[in-house]
Amino acid sequence: MNKKNVWSTRLGFYLVAIGSACGLGNLWRFPVVVGENGGGAFVLLYVMCALLLGLPLLIGELILGRKTGKSIMAGMEALAENPHQKKEREALGLKPPFFRLVGAFAVLLSMAILSYYAVISGWVLHFVIQFLVSFTETANSTTSARLIELMTNGWLQMGLASVHLLLVMIIVLKGVQEGLEKWVGYMMPAFGVLLVILMYKSISLPSGIEALRFLLYPDFSKLNLSSLLSAIGHVCFTLSVGLGTMVTFGSYMREQEHIPTAGFRVTLVDTFVSIFAGLLLFPIVLSASNIPLTDPGLLFEALPRFLLELSGGQVFGLLFFVCLYLATLGASIGLFEMVVSNLQEKFKWNRTRTTWITGLLLLLASAIPALSSSVFKGIRVQGMSLLEILDSFLINLLLPVLALLVALALSYGLSLSEKRSLFVDNHRIESVALFEHWIWILRYLVPTLIVLALALHFLGFLF
Repeated sequence: MNKKNVWSTRLGFYLVAIGSACGLGNLWRFPVVVGENGGGAFVLLYVMCALLLGLPLLIGELILGRKTGKSIMAGMEALAENPHQKKEREALGLKPPFFRLVGAFAVLLSMAILSYYAVISGWVLHFVIQFLVSFTETANSTTSARLIELMTNGWLQMGLASVHLLLVMIIVLKGVQEGLEKWVGYMMPAFGVLLVILMYKSISLPSGIEALRFLLYPDFSKLNLSSLLSAIGHVCFTLSVGLGTMVTFGSYMREQEHIPTAGFRVTLVDTFVSIFAGLLLFPIVLSASNIPLTDPGLLFEALPRFLLELSGGQVFGLLFFVCLYLATLGASIGLFEMVVSNLQEKFKWNRTRTTWITGLLLLLASAIPALSSSVFKGIRVQGMSLLEILDSFLINLLLPVLALLVALALSYGLSLSEKRSLFVDNHRIESVALFEHWIWILRYLVPTLIVLALALHFLGFLF
């Protein structure tokens, strides 16, 4: 197995994996999804899905990457040709075309998600610029129409998305150690400290107790038939599982890294960051009664107003949105790296050519979500804009389906001995005890949860 790229340090892997997970999924999307599903009960459901579904899949993808030294398309090709469990696979209908389809599906879905993720990242970049401008203007002139100006100008969104994608391409061209690991590694610790400071200031608001009750007190009557699927979709999105990103990251891992431990740490940090995001935003939103909890612009409408009311708020605001942008950059780099590494392995192109082709395709695809609130603002389904429709369809439906297929491929594509060799560390007794549980969860519980969630969702859609 010849790897062209490896993480230079163990910490480098953790920072990049956590940076890929802890982007806009936690800070932009999670509070909105919690608001749509009634608060505390959904948070409990989300944590359960993260541990019972996200973590097993994350470990499986890292194992596939480490085993094959390849990204998900080439990794699935290797599973299709694996002589182990061949009869069992074919009896279930899991023939070579199935594995190739899963790999291609992962790459296409990653590109689709990245095309609108780039637009949201452009929103963050817009607020970085606005907070820079706020140092030379009065607060009112920079906050009154900031979000409206952005939402009504699709071409501005397109331009910001283009700048974001160009930055991603430049970093990805530098490779893993000089690009991905170096850039994300610098910003993650600083962003974590800033989040804790702002969360403390937010909880200190008079609405802090109400927000804590909403976020942490489970009222199961507020869940709906689609809540389980929403939780699964968000777990897969925020942990970057199903999409194959972690297969690529696993292929860069050093041999001495214990995969289950790495997976558990990434999952734990990602889950805590999501809850921190809720603790940061909900006190602010509940203190501003005119902002609905389900508003996709929640982060961009409530938070800037709150930051500018703080002592030194312009500095806090600039630091927050710079760090948030760097987090979105890290997550975008993770997805982009996954696509580039797959196309590079598939078509035998050099890294420069693959990066430019991928970037141009994504730029064209990003036009639809970028223009959704202006040129395509008349397209609405059940009150949702085109961007919201894309988010719901891709994350809440297609991503869980892909995760189901990946779980089946990992369960039946690798033999028990192959999985054991990469899961079990004989110096860690707990890994020996947990191995059989992981096998059972990945093969039976994960598919059952996803099928149940899909069934409940369509039942709710029909009735």
